[in-house]
Parts: sequence; C-alpha cells; structure tokens
Amino acid sequence: MIYLDHAAATPVCRKALEAMKPYFAEEFFNPSAAYLPAKSVAADYEQAKNEIAHCVGAKGSDIVITAGATEANNLAFTVVGRNHGKAAVLYLETEHDSVRCVAESLGGAAVKVLSSGVIDLADLKGKITDETEMISVSLCNNELGTIQPLAEVAAIIREVKMDRMKRGVKRQLLLHSDASQALNLMDISVARLGVDLLTLNSAKVYGPKGVGALYVSHDARLRPLVVGGGQEQGLRSGTENVSGVIGFAAAATEAKKHIKSNRLKYRELKRILLDDLQGYELINKKHTLDNFAVLCYNGLDAERLVFLLEERGVYVATGAACAASKGVRSHVLAAIGLSDSEIAGSLRLSLGELSDAEQMHAAARIINEVVTKERARVDENPSA
Repeated sequence: MIYLDHAAATPVCRKALEAMKPYFAEEFFNPSAAYLPAKSVAADYEQAKNEIAHCVGAKGSDIVITAGATEANNLAFTVVGRNHGKAAVLYLETEHDSVRCVAESLGGAAVKVLSSGVIDLADLKGKITDETEMISVSLCNNELGTIQPLAEVAAIIREVKMDRMKRGVKRQLLLHSDASQALNLMDISVARLGVDLLTLNSAKVYGPKGVGALYVSHDARLRPLVVGGGQEQGLRSGTENVSGVIGFAAAATEAKKHIKSNRLKYRELKRILLDDLQGYELINKKHTLDNFAVLCYNGLDAERLVFLLEERGVYVATGAACAASKGVRSHVLAAIGLSDSEIAGSLRLSLGELSDAEQMHAAARIINEVVTKERARVDENPSA
C-alpha cells in the first residue's frame, strides 16, 4: 500500500496508542465520580488538556474538548448573537463545509480568495461592516494546503475594532480559525496568530479520531450545543473521552517536537514525487503546506483515476473526503478559478508518516502508467 491521503486520516502514532491503553480497561473510571481512582483519572484528563493547549501557546482552561473538528467549528459560531444582523459572519469561500454550512445558516457572506488560494484582503476589508461579529479563516486549507496570512487578518480586525471604539460602536468582532491541518507542520501560537477561537483536530495529527478541541479566548462568549452534565465548563456536556484526550495530547506533543524535521522530510519527498511525475499541472504552487500536492490532469476523470490507482495499491483523493463521498464538485477548486474540466481532473496527494522516498518513486511510476493508459483510452473514444 502507498497511502497518499494523510489529509483525510492519519494512523494513530505509537506514543499516542501506548498512552491511551490504560484508560480503556484499567483506568476506566468516570472523571466526575467522587472516589480517589476517579479523581486520579480526572487529574490525568486535565493534564492532557494542558498539554494540548501548550502546543498552541494556551492554557488547559482555555480549551473545550469536542467530538472532533466539525463540532468545534460549530461551537465556535455560537459567539454570534441570537439577534444577528445581515453579514454578521464573514467566512473564507474555501472553508470546510463544517464552517461554510453553519456560516451560511447565519446569513454569512463569503470572502474571496486569489487564484493562489490565499485570502483577498481587500475583499475582506470591503465586506466588514458594523454588523460583523465574527470572521472565520482557516489557517490551512484542507484541499489545497494553502496557508493563510492570519496575522494580517488579525491586524485588519484590530484596526476595525479601534475605529469602532472611536465611533462608539460596541459590537464584538472575533476571529476564528480552523487549524485542523496545521498542528503537525506549523508552530502555532494563538497570540502570534491573533485568534479568538481556534479549532484543533486529533485525527489529523496522528491521534485518535472523534476528538477535537476549541481554543476560546476570554473575549469570546460561547453557548453550549450539548447540555446536560455541565462538563467542559458547561460548554460541552457528556462523560469525558479520557482515552481520546490522552491520545490527542500524546500525538500533539510528539508532533510539536518534530515540526522542523517533518517539514524538511515532506519537502524532499514531495520534490522526489513531483520530479518523477509526468503530464500534470501543479495547482498549489505557493503558500502551501509541505506535504500537499494538488495535481491537475485536464481532460481526465480524477474519480476514475482514484479507482484505477487503488487497484494498483496507491491511495489518493480528489479533494475533501466528505465531499468526494457525495460526488460534490469542489467549491475550493472552483473558487481559485479552475474550469469544470480542470476540477474534474484534479487529484489531491498528501504525504505523511507512512511516506518514504522509495514509495514516492513507486507512486510516481504507477500514476504515470495509469494516466498514460487513461489518456490513450480517452483519445480513442472521447465520449467514453
């Protein structure tokens, strides 16, 4: 197997798996129980939250544990007032559907991106009004790997807030970012980024699936989506997923230690892969994570290529896994100006811990062979 879809899922790393094991059958106690073994588990849980928070320059008390990044993104939008006005929310047009859908439900307006996938800061400035309460811009795009200039977005927000103060406008203006793809390859600091809310995802950083976290600044006032037992400071009720959070903490801490070496590793592996590949156009050329490569084979059907490559033991994607499973056209590739034909022929390759140089050479050879046969088939029968 040559797995080139780490943006969709990562295997749980050894250290995370070992850290989780005791909490399945030995340290199984409910952290809310009153007896000593349960209190010990509760202490371990809080320590794990501290470790996750430390990875982004925050405190454990600043984060809310969720059942994944989708829930964390939805929870972030509860800062918007119940009686919100028109365009109370602005969001980047290339955002993941867990941001887009909730933003649109609040009457949000989309901010455009440039052909590179980077936010159009002029469009952002032009769309902020006195009604705007929240702006959501992902740190790294999940289909392109595009890194957004969040510090510049935060600077614009600070200018707007100062202008509002001078004019006596008291409406809040908060910055949210989905950093699901970033924790493994970027040194994240909530202070440097200037964010009020930050989404993290265990499943993308070699931790267990079904665990996420939302960093919440003191200026943000959330409303719970899940109520009942009052866990997570009343913001996310339900018995704590102790093993999951322990695993998330171990994986995030391990990733933090190896950010520089991982970036160098993936940069070299991607170079090897792209040098060996033939007949493609690289879509995400600049401002992108080192492990992402989006290839366009214009005139071919990327979904068919995915199946043909799977038969040869190479696993790639056409975009976000959730969108691809529904056969939905990529709104991300459309936003950067690709034609329908180019979108239909685009593959997303994302490298990770399972990747090595030998695999890159082998993957390129197999992809070249599959693409060559497909082009010949299409040339012989263009209507097929």
